[in-house]
Amino acid sequence: MRIPVISGLIDRRILVNYRVDPGVLQNLLPQRFRPKIINNVGIAGICLIRLKHIRPAGFPGAVGVSSENAAHRIAVEWDEGGQPREGVYIPRRDTSSRLNMLLGGRVFPVIQHHASFDVNEHDDRYRIIIDSDDGETHVAVEAELASSLPAASAFGSIEAASAFFEHGAIGYSPADSREMHGLELRSFNWKVEPLAVTRVESSFFGDQRVFPPGTVEFDCALLMRGIAHEWHAQQSLQVA
Repeated sequence: MRIPVISGLIDRRILVNYRVDPGVLQNLLPQRFRPKIINNVGIAGICLIRLKHIRPAGFPGAVGVSSENAAHRIAVEWDEGGQPREGVYIPRRDTSSRLNMLLGGRVFPVIQHHASFDVNEHDDRYRIIIDSDDGETHVAVEAELASSLPAASAFGSIEAASAFFEHGAIGYSPADSREMHGLELRSFNWKVEPLAVTRVESSFFGDQRVFPPGTVEFDCALLMRGIAHEWHAQQSLQVA
């Protein structure tokens, strides 16, 4: 039996974003999804999130658990009941918590892989290095708080970037070859800040078999801190 609502605190969330050729993204998506386009490019990236006090809604924070987590994401649109929807497709999730890994797909409706997280944060500077146990995921990010987005960003402004990601609050992950499990993030004090990135490495976005040269480029990074939130399970989607 899955818990319908999970409460907690997003202690820190970094969104590392890439501009990607929409045709390349379409090849990575289940058939019912299409890339969400902004200024003629698709957007994909990595969410690096530290969760605290995660517990069933209504339980005190003292019983909650904490973890470092990473999710590879692609901004998508789809049609449901004749209406357009938007969110993210998440082909891969990694976590520092073996409990999260064991409960994923059982109590918590997402499958997760275990990874080591080397995190260093001080004076608005961040360094996060991730290596999964199965060798599939390597991520390294070094960044510091900034006053604006990079000039070449597809978003043009921090306000546009904030709205883009706030509207994409529903994430779907593959459960098996026939269906995808969904989660909706409901944030109660949404706020993003720009980060200046000095180092970014990704085994996924750096794989030229998946992203041929010229089809993917780093765009920007965003920071969220101290966000009270809830996770709500969504009805599963059938894969076409």
